[in-house]
Amino acid sequence: MDLLATLRIALRALRVNKLRSTLTMLGIIIGVGAVITMIAVGGGAQARVEEQIKSLGSNLMIIIPGSTTSSGVRLGGSSAQTLTEDDAWAITREVSEVQVSAPSLRGSGQVVAGNSNWSTVIQGVNPEYLEARDWTIIAGRGFEPQEISGAGKVALVGQSVATQLFGDADPVDQQIRIRKVPFTIVGMLEKKGQSMMGTDQDDIILVPLATARNRLFGRTQGKLRRVGVISVKVRDGQNMKDAEDRIRELMRQRHKLQPGAEDDFTIRNLTEILQAQEASSKVLTLLLAAVASVSLLVGGIGIMNIMLVSVTERTREIGLRMAVGARANDILKQFLVEAVTLSLIGGLLGIALGLGGSLAIGQFAGWRTSLSAASVVLAVGFAAAIGIFFGFYPARKASRLLPIEALRYE
Repeated sequence: MDLLATLRIALRALRVNKLRSTLTMLGIIIGVGAVITMIAVGGGAQARVEEQIKSLGSNLMIIIPGSTTSSGVRLGGSSAQTLTEDDAWAITREVSEVQVSAPSLRGSGQVVAGNSNWSTVIQGVNPEYLEARDWTIIAGRGFEPQEISGAGKVALVGQSVATQLFGDADPVDQQIRIRKVPFTIVGMLEKKGQSMMGTDQDDIILVPLATARNRLFGRTQGKLRRVGVISVKVRDGQNMKDAEDRIRELMRQRHKLQPGAEDDFTIRNLTEILQAQEASSKVLTLLLAAVASVSLLVGGIGIMNIMLVSVTERTREIGLRMAVGARANDILKQFLVEAVTLSLIGGLLGIALGLGGSLAIGQFAGWRTSLSAASVVLAVGFAAAIGIFFGFYPARKASRLLPIEALRYE
């Protein structure tokens, strides 16, 4: 008997008991739908972390000032002013693993453009900052050398600031006032999106470091050229931990810290933090898929149960077919095809359920979901495998019935 004829017989047998077939498929439908939905949720979380890593910049670590003590009370991290521009240049010069080191000053202020105003983050940087953050300029230009050295009143704006101040208009060459100081916008930054802390990275204005220090934030210890943060980009292929250890050793030497004394700075390896978060999201995806797969196994057990009942009910039919020439292999194939057909139809309906569930979660819960074609194919393949595995025993039992005993069965 060819496969097509076997499939027609299987479909006819399934149509005879439509309700039972539907209830049997329900376990597979729910199982496949749950697996696809959970993979989509986990994949969305993983994609979000990958975006954060990309937006942050590859191989990035930051150095921030340490804490200070006032009247016996420790004021917390970044309360001391211990970092200078010279520290950043020394790191680039003396630590071979480092590609670039960028000092910066950060503050906030009200920005006015015509009749519009917006409160945003103001950051004083040098051109090396854009390289460290893998941040490109999509319109206009960067800072010129004379603007960096001469505290030029020029600015680069993030897309959120540009939208708030100018709407859809081109912000390049527009005039703005930052803390009542006039500036000219010379460029607009590419979109970065949210950071891992949920803040909008595009809600920012970059100005030359000297401009921020001298014109916006005041001349606090100007001779020492204090900075708030040093962003360090490590070369590709270099060990981040080795680079961190060498930077720490150099900074302790420059700050003349005695052996055993606490660091007056803190090094944070942001790439390692996000990579650990990415690994956790992968584990979460696998865990969610594993939990959802349990319902697939339950559906498989349901198929085996129904197929065993079907074999019992159709014992006389099996005996009659054997009496007119059907071989044991034909009977085995027929019941196996019935089980696989149930699984595949349930799998296809489960895909629709899973896709609908993923869209619903993204729409109503606001979660990001991401689903690949490979995940869908894997779910359907697993459903077919469930049908073969759990359908084999009932099919084998049917094929081993003796024709005479089967015909006598009441």
